[in-house]
Amino acid sequence: MCPDSDVPALRGIEPVLFPQSSARARHAPEARFVRNAWYVAMAACDLVKGKLAHRTIMNEPIAFYRKEDGGIAAITDRCPHRSVPLSMGTLLSGDRVQCIYHGLEFGPDGRCLKNPHGNNKIFTGLHLSSYPAVEKHALIWIWMGQKAADPATIPDYACLVDRPPSHVTRVGYLHVKAHYLLLVDNLLDLSHTSYTHAGVLGNADTATADPLIVQNGDVVTATRDSPDAETPGILLMMAPRGFFDRGDQWQSISWFPAGNLRLEFGASRVGEPKAKGTGYTAVHFLTPETERTTHYHYAAARWNVLTDDKRNQELRDLIYKMRTFAFSQQDVPVIEAQQASIDQAGGMVAPNLLSIDAGPTRYEKVLNRLLAEEN
Repeated sequence: MCPDSDVPALRGIEPVLFPQSSARARHAPEARFVRNAWYVAMAACDLVKGKLAHRTIMNEPIAFYRKEDGGIAAITDRCPHRSVPLSMGTLLSGDRVQCIYHGLEFGPDGRCLKNPHGNNKIFTGLHLSSYPAVEKHALIWIWMGQKAADPATIPDYACLVDRPPSHVTRVGYLHVKAHYLLLVDNLLDLSHTSYTHAGVLGNADTATADPLIVQNGDVVTATRDSPDAETPGILLMMAPRGFFDRGDQWQSISWFPAGNLRLEFGASRVGEPKAKGTGYTAVHFLTPETERTTHYHYAAARWNVLTDDKRNQELRDLIYKMRTFAFSQQDVPVIEAQQASIDQAGGMVAPNLLSIDAGPTRYEKVLNRLLAEEN
């Protein structure tokens, strides 16, 4: 689904050489983390009641847990006494976290509530930071910035919870040894599916489709249409036998600052409207762990399902396995090698842009503006 916009759409761009300074800003060790944005920390099912969970996000260790009122707590996962991770400790009644090392206790706002030693004095240095965190769309979200956090601004991923469970895959997770923006580049330029994922997510018929770029506020959408194209394997198995070997195929992926993406991927019989076809909404959540590592969560939700319930149960797991294979065995090795190659060059690699880079070029303008506003 390509959002409406009063900004003119762009179909492709002229090849351009980034200046060296831009390449350094892109690929050198600078973080380039937009902090005033919502990021996915984990799938909601991974945060078990009564247990503490650890994540490093933007180089900051964070302990997550469920509060007694059902809310989500997120505090610095480092005891201010001897730097032991609080996630190794115990969750007590009253939403208190007790450090495993010397028993200091902390509340969900990060404040130290108990010092069991000496005169029991609690001084300013014993307090920790806390972060807004919420559960929405079967995910745990965190806000790392200084501006007020509004859960209403979390992008719409209701597709994960608004349809039968057999139509939605479980949330997958990959730990990627690369900067999160290299993954954004990968997803906003889906021409790579014709080569990196040939036969599974794309093929030669989809290689030449130029991207149509639309910007709606800070959301950037890249759409690629491939009329009368060979249907890739993952879509072919979602339709009844003989439904289509060829069809009108489309990919429309939207980037929501700073690391969340939503893809509409589908095909219909040649000449028929999209509504009569089938496909899935693919969701991608890229959360920077460090300048060189990323938490990558993903899932898929089918739409206009044409198969029966028994087949849907089989497809749920099969789609998950196929997409996990495509990401873990095809995308990630390429992107991690790309990161290593850039690092080997000292961050001075200047990409020569092609028409397929229209999506990454547009989102990067938005990203640079948001970074400048924060700084």
